[in-house]
Amino acid sequence: MLLTEHTLYRLAHATLLALGSGNEEAAVVAQHLVSANLKGHPSHGVGMLPFYVDSVRNGTLQPGEPAWLLNDSGAILQFDGERGYGQRVVREAVDAAIERVAHTGIVLLTVRNSHHMGRIGSYGEQVAAAGKVGLFFVNVTDFPQPLVAPFGGSAARFGTNPLCVAFPAGEQEPPFILDFATSMVAYGKTRVAYLAGKTFDEEVMLDADGLPTANPAAMHEQPTGALRPIAAHKGGGLVAAIEFLAGLLSGGGTLQPGNARLGGIVNNLTAVIIDPEAVADVSWLREEYDAMAAYIRSSPAPAGQAPLMLAGQPERQRAAEAAVHGVEMSDNEWAAILGAARRAGVPAPELL
Repeated sequence: MLLTEHTLYRLAHATLLALGSGNEEAAVVAQHLVSANLKGHPSHGVGMLPFYVDSVRNGTLQPGEPAWLLNDSGAILQFDGERGYGQRVVREAVDAAIERVAHTGIVLLTVRNSHHMGRIGSYGEQVAAAGKVGLFFVNVTDFPQPLVAPFGGSAARFGTNPLCVAFPAGEQEPPFILDFATSMVAYGKTRVAYLAGKTFDEEVMLDADGLPTANPAAMHEQPTGALRPIAAHKGGGLVAAIEFLAGLLSGGGTLQPGNARLGGIVNNLTAVIIDPEAVADVSWLREEYDAMAAYIRSSPAPAGQAPLMLAGQPERQRAAEAAVHGVEMSDNEWAAILGAARRAGVPAPELL
């Protein structure tokens, strides 16, 4: 089915209000979720609402929590999310870092103990829109079991541990927003595929016996398997590096079994925010960025393939298309979202 942005937002906003959020928090979280759908990342979109509803019921998600400042040491800002909505908590923390970096030139930002932060690229967009550079590292704890196998292993030991690099726009070129999970596919994308009855084109998972598979049932039926890391040993090293950077420097901890797993999602984040004005002439930087981007684009695509795109362009293209044609969603996922809205206390959510 095809759904409009307005329909998705109204349903998400109503569900979040029913779960106990104030109007402003519900608006921030709902817009974040809908934006993920519009930009082609349904794994982090409105389809997360069933999990959020269950998390509030189970006490692993606490509506109404802001970003609580733990440590203000000039160029170091550290926050605790107290299991609040990550979409609100991280947005507030990044706003604080953007304000501070204008004075310090660089900021080390950490956030611990936040509920699901959603699409990390949205915070890269937030930083780039302010004319700053951002590097973001995120790990996952509290989940009932790990999701991603280390390179050379067959049993999961990590979360999907996303990485984001954001660079502001030039005079002509839009912002560069690189955002990806360090697993071959995001866990949420396996949920979307499973509900739609689809398989992947590649063997992006391991089944319970450690054998490569393209069937998302490996992640959603017992006994479960594991996601595979990107780029063989290089991706295996990267997923571990992000676990240490995000989990240790934030103080939020890692996925090692000595830490409690309550069945929710806790994300920890370590980010570096840089003010380009502190290190370079901004006019030159923008011109050089434009020139390099144009040089990259000048590489011809192989015969029969579309022209290459830089990071961030696919999301902008998908959002423009979705604004016209709507957001595609499987019947099963839509039914799950409506069911979650009812459980949250939204009367007749299908009428929204």
